[in-house]
Amino acid sequence: MSNVKLAIIYYSSTGTNYQLAKWAEEGAREAGAEVKVLKVPELAPESAIESNPAWKAHLEETKEVAEVTLDDLEWADAYIFSTPTRYGNVPSQMKQFLDTTGGLWFNGKLVNKVVSAMSSANNPHGGQEQTILSIYTTMFHWGAIVAAPGYTDPSIFAGGGNPYGTSVTVDQDGNMQEDVEQAVKHQAKRTVMVAEWVKQGNR
Repeated sequence: MSNVKLAIIYYSSTGTNYQLAKWAEEGAREAGAEVKVLKVPELAPESAIESNPAWKAHLEETKEVAEVTLDDLEWADAYIFSTPTRYGNVPSQMKQFLDTTGGLWFNGKLVNKVVSAMSSANNPHGGQEQTILSIYTTMFHWGAIVAAPGYTDPSIFAGGGNPYGTSVTVDQDGNMQEDVEQAVKHQAKRTVMVAEWVKQGNR
């Protein structure tokens, strides 16, 4: 039984990355982890949200999901980040949260945390891999340990074959084009497993 505490931190405007986060939660719980699913605060102006019915509906549907805090980062042994891509980078909502972590970083509170990441975009080459790698760049500065899925399970290939982290293509109607559920769950279980190894090594 795992004693790993996992924070799944996501940003989602219309629901894709929320679904990825929920699948990751299922996989991590199956691996025995204690899990929190947390969203980063929404920063977009109300006018932008109101102009997109799917965005507005998702915001309302997930209003009860807790927003991530710096205390959650300190609490967790491991993190999974899930975010859409914006021009090959993370959305401003996710970046703003990451930019608030300087105090934890300065005090060594993020060292040896185990991290993995997932992403989505509207086309197969829309920047998903680069978005994941941009998250990992921040993690390298933290001194965190990246647990990418690689090609450690057949579900990775079935889900599109991204070794950096699960990524998915979403059409204009919000439908996922790849079958990534099992890849997400495998990635979550692998993250928990690596975090267990790190915790055992620190005893």
